[in-house]
Amino acid sequence: MTPLRKRMFDELQLRNYADFTIERYLDAVQKFAEFFGKSPQRLGPEHVRTFLLHLVQERKVAPSTVQIHRAALKFLYVKTLHQPWFDERIPRARKRQRLPAVLSAEEITRILDHTCNLKHWVMIAMFYATGLRCNELRNLKISDIDSQRMVIHVREGKGGIPRDIGLSPALLERLRVYWRWGKPKDWLFPSKMRPQQMMERKTIRLACNTAGRRAGINKPVTPHVFRHSFATHMLEAGADLRTIQVLLGHADIQTTARYLRVSTRRMQAAPSPFDALELKPIRSTKDDPQQQ
Repeated sequence: MTPLRKRMFDELQLRNYADFTIERYLDAVQKFAEFFGKSPQRLGPEHVRTFLLHLVQERKVAPSTVQIHRAALKFLYVKTLHQPWFDERIPRARKRQRLPAVLSAEEITRILDHTCNLKHWVMIAMFYATGLRCNELRNLKISDIDSQRMVIHVREGKGGIPRDIGLSPALLERLRVYWRWGKPKDWLFPSKMRPQQMMERKTIRLACNTAGRRAGINKPVTPHVFRHSFATHMLEAGADLRTIQVLLGHADIQTTARYLRVSTRRMQAAPSPFDALELKPIRSTKDDPQQQ
């Protein structure tokens, strides 16, 4: 580890950033340094702009990925190197609102029915039954499953904020079957090659995507798609936004409110004003002046 990387790592830890965020920030800065073949201490605002434009124009990465790289470089220059120019010289990308991708209950069932690997089945079921983020599921330990109180303890939530989620009796039954089969010792979902460690994010994402393709789902299937589906189906079942906000661990209820835009039942339940118009029937004869 270079002295600068160690310095940034220490600064992130002092500010109590989550391990996942620390890992992503350090990785982003490393890519920045490798792109120019120089230490970031010898680079400045024009280099940052060039690198971010490279991500947008040539790599064509998602806007959220560009934002992560910008945030990492801002932390490096402002918090670690104490240089004040960042916000003035490096514009923040405007966020484009997108509708969350949501699976239907039938698609969820099809995915589970086509998943033969018990570990993967339970993982996917956990994502849909709880709305957990990928990293939250990775960090679950056997001791976090509280069958007495019927809750799941999320120790490593986003922003380091813990929360409890209700444990479905049907999910608990499957978890017990999984535990008797796999006998995990510490992590609920340990790595296959290194059982003393948690599963890799890449492995979990691959398992979800493979399960979707096997079930004939013609769209990306990711842990976050199950999270979106959980929230949308909860809303359609009558849960209020505040409850869903707490379950998902959202800091801002506006983030939760976006599921109102994808709830099919709510959209279908809202009558169109067009339905209230008293219209004459349309005639389709050739001599009808309305057709001219």
